[in-house]
Amino acid sequence: MLSPTHDWHTRLAERSVERRAAGLWRQRRCHALETARDFASNDYLGLAHDPRLAEAMAAGARRYGAGARASHLVNGHLAVHETLETRLAELVGRPRALLFATGYMANLGTLQALCDRHTLLFQDRLNHASLLDGATLAGARSRRFHHRDRADLERLLNRTPEDAPRMVVSDGVFSMDGDVADIAGLAETAQHHSAWLMIDDAHGLGVMGEAGGGCVGRAHGVEAVPVLVGTLGKALGTGGAFVAGSHELIEHLIQFARPYVYTTAQSPGLAAATLAALDILATEPERRQRLHTRIARFRHEAGRLGLPLRESDTPIQPLMLGNGARVMAWAKRLAERGLAVGAIREPTVPSGQARLRISLSAAHGDDDLDALLDALSVCQAKEGAVIRETTP
Repeated sequence: MLSPTHDWHTRLAERSVERRAAGLWRQRRCHALETARDFASNDYLGLAHDPRLAEAMAAGARRYGAGARASHLVNGHLAVHETLETRLAELVGRPRALLFATGYMANLGTLQALCDRHTLLFQDRLNHASLLDGATLAGARSRRFHHRDRADLERLLNRTPEDAPRMVVSDGVFSMDGDVADIAGLAETAQHHSAWLMIDDAHGLGVMGEAGGGCVGRAHGVEAVPVLVGTLGKALGTGGAFVAGSHELIEHLIQFARPYVYTTAQSPGLAAATLAALDILATEPERRQRLHTRIARFRHEAGRLGLPLRESDTPIQPLMLGNGARVMAWAKRLAERGLAVGAIREPTVPSGQARLRISLSAAHGDDDLDALLDALSVCQAKEGAVIRETTP
């Protein structure tokens, strides 16, 4: 009879063998940032390496200490956190905001605090994993509507009891496809059915909207989108996340969101760096303008090459290659030319929809785009034909 320890090792080994056999084994690589052109990260405004953020982080640590020492509800909530929450609420036009350690924790905590087994959740089929996991943590069942399909959402809502608490949940910018949710349409449908709408604007914040307020921001007020989530580790270049909404929502989360209550507060240096990023966002709109110029140029040149891009006007540009083996082969050729690009396979995306996830940044120059387009052209030529987009 196997010992318990040996049995566990066997289970782990079997899962490893299965994943390797499927060609889906993932590996971490320690990237040398100074030696690669980065088209894989979410640093859309090029702020992650801005020396002003580094100096603000150091100053924050010198003033408050390296760590917050405790949770927000004990004695870890510092003046720098309070100031940051106020600034974030102002950016997105909400009465209040609440800091979380990560975007994943913000989504888990919000759904766990607002929902239970009696809640009916309606989620876009391509929502981020953290939104799906948040529903599981809450014990609520998610009904999945077809991607960006308002009619399908309407159909599902019509089939549910009107007296049940209902919430519609969607990404703002979809992280693997780069397309944008119909915020106004979702809001109208949710209000018609007396449902709340929750938008995770992780990839829109800082990039889209008035003053970088995201694809929700001030354009869609708290009545239209009662629950708004944003992350700080993408366009703002730092780390952490926030939930913004009414006073009542934020007080409820403070009381009941377990991933908020039972974790150490964000490091004060990180909060100080985010404040510096918000200053830059407000005073250097040319960063967003430069980013959108890069997006337009890349799409134009990729179109001339016949590359199979998904429709996207955001920094996320998915190059559809169909299967994991092809994606890994292209990614390897790009890496050999000093280009870092995200290689995305199942289970992150559905089977048959593997892709290179190209992320553009305001930090990219014309020479960077030239190098990327030239390398993609070489990859294409090695296959001898244009790869047509895989139909979902």
